[in-house]
Amino acid sequence: MTELPSADFSAVLQRCGIELPALRGTDLSVRSPIDGAELARLAALPAAAMPAVIDAATRAFKQWRLVPAPVRGELVRLWGEELRRAKADIGQVISREVGKIVQEGLGEVQEAVDICEFALGLSRQLHGKTIVSERPGHRIMEQYHPLGPVAVITAFNFPGAVFAWNAALALVCGNPVIFKPSEKAPLSGLATFKALERAIAQFTARFGEHAPEGLAQIVLGGSDVAEALVDSPQIALVSATGSTRMGRAVGPKVASRFGKRILELGGNNAMLVTPAADLDLAVRAIVFSAVGTAGQRCTSLRRLIVHRDVKQALLDKLLKAYASLRIGDPLQPATLVGPLIDEAAFKALQDSIAQAEQQGGKLLCGGQRVLADQFPQGFYVAPAIMDMPAQTAIVKHETFGPLLYVLSYEELEQAIACNNDVPQGLSSCIFSNDLREVESFLSAAGSDCGMANVNIGPSGAEIGGAFGGEKETGGDRESGSDAWKQYMRRTTNTINYSRELPLAQGIQFG
Repeated sequence: MTELPSADFSAVLQRCGIELPALRGTDLSVRSPIDGAELARLAALPAAAMPAVIDAATRAFKQWRLVPAPVRGELVRLWGEELRRAKADIGQVISREVGKIVQEGLGEVQEAVDICEFALGLSRQLHGKTIVSERPGHRIMEQYHPLGPVAVITAFNFPGAVFAWNAALALVCGNPVIFKPSEKAPLSGLATFKALERAIAQFTARFGEHAPEGLAQIVLGGSDVAEALVDSPQIALVSATGSTRMGRAVGPKVASRFGKRILELGGNNAMLVTPAADLDLAVRAIVFSAVGTAGQRCTSLRRLIVHRDVKQALLDKLLKAYASLRIGDPLQPATLVGPLIDEAAFKALQDSIAQAEQQGGKLLCGGQRVLADQFPQGFYVAPAIMDMPAQTAIVKHETFGPLLYVLSYEELEQAIACNNDVPQGLSSCIFSNDLREVESFLSAAGSDCGMANVNIGPSGAEIGGAFGGEKETGGDRESGSDAWKQYMRRTTNTINYSRELPLAQGIQFG
């Protein structure tokens, strides 16, 4: 391993705008999953300070909502430029703090750049409809207006991109943002946020009063800080990414005060491989989807549903590919699989493997800890493949790690039913060159997931499409398409330009 000296990493943080002495405290110990080394010890914001943070966002909203949307778009354009300039440094922070390989760390920053570009274009397209009226001399139209302060609560696995997905849209739509990053990845969150702060400074220099104080804030802390955002009636929208368990706590609280929410929760994503599939193409997709980010994406491939006629041929190719995987320091260019985030993740993986074996599964490869001598405090694991006789209870459970279950089927309807027979409904895919099979999978009777792909894996979504899933995944959408509408309130306006006052439905009154 080529160790990056701590002094050099401090320089990376400084270039990202992170001054550790000003953030130092005893509350949050930030450790790298690469080797367990402590990267920083940070102070958490007391929950008692949250009302002032929320009040500042509320005041900022009253000013920011009046700024023309194309002018607001200029801010996200500047943010995108700052992210692009700092891409290498922010990517390295993500890799060191989360354990992603270099390419994935850089890819995450690029996602943030891409959503800024998307939001810039969106700033001139926040339009509603004109609707014909049944009454003469009347017109109906819809408008979208800014909603209010938006809280963004992120998970460790995408500490920069998910904040950017939400913040770029929220800002363009006229809303201030309060960012609460995961306690496991605060430095990555800070690096992404500092780029936004630099953009706000440039925007303010150009437009002056158009960038109010409190427009974008970051709060470091634990669940008490997150709960203050979730519980506050001043927070118009809570966007929270995490486990289904977290969503069960957040969702009802926001609903009880009639707030809006975007929940991005668990995924148990499947790939169907039919006899009409290009097996070599499928293998490439399986490997990236199942072992990328060490299986710690919400869109990671967890279930491989293969037709019995091609199962063995596919497994032979897949086992050969898994045997060649380079596991190790994610900062090394040749590495393909980095570490799990921590020991708890490793133990959860081991528990799932044990349960799968108890439920009739056969471990075909992997599952064991590796590189323990080199990284005593790093939890690296060989990606595992488990052949299952049926979709048992453990298969329906999301294990956040590189564990791939393999199931077989005979009829396509059976495979689709297997795809759908889990509590989660995020992403799915089919590998087939048979048009009938593909269209059946994409039809109303096909995959019940929020995302259904053909001849690509379930992970690696582009920002142009709406991201999200059904059932226990949360049912909400963020990022592209018309997800922006969630960050705004809609009004229906009826305009009478006649000299009469006819009532709808032909009602005669008086």
